[in-house]
Parts: sequence; structure tokens; C-alpha cells
Amino acid sequence: MSLTRSVAIAGFLAAIVAFAVVEVLARRKGSTIPTLGDVCTHVLAYEVGRIPVGRIGFLGFWWWLGWHLFAR
Repeated sequence: MSLTRSVAIAGFLAAIVAFAVVEVLARRKGSTIPTLGDVCTHVLAYEVGRIPVGRIGFLGFWWWLGWHLFAR
């Protein structure tokens, strides 16, 4: 395995751990940190005029993630 691939995998694992830690902190009683679900709801509801920019961005993110993780 190359060094670049190892660094990329380590980066993705660090991001997953960071998301998990923030989610646990957000679910504590009295926390002011929004949960991942709250953030997704806010992003998906964002529109410019009648164009659902948040949904288009979310779709683009999932496409990018799938392309980089599953396409070979």
C-alpha cells in the first residue's frame, strides 16, 4: 500500500471519528451543538428563489463521495 493511500485512509478515519465525537457531544443534555440531523435538515432546506441549492449540493456531495470511494 502506498503512503498516499495510507494517508487518505487515515484522513477519512479521522473525519469519521471527529463526526462521531461531535455527535456524542451534541446529544448531551443542555448542549448547544446541533446534531448531524439538524445540520442536514438546515442544509437541505436552503433555497435561492425556487432553486433547492442545498439539495443540489447534497446530491453533488454524495456523488463525489461515491465516485471517490467506489469507482475504480
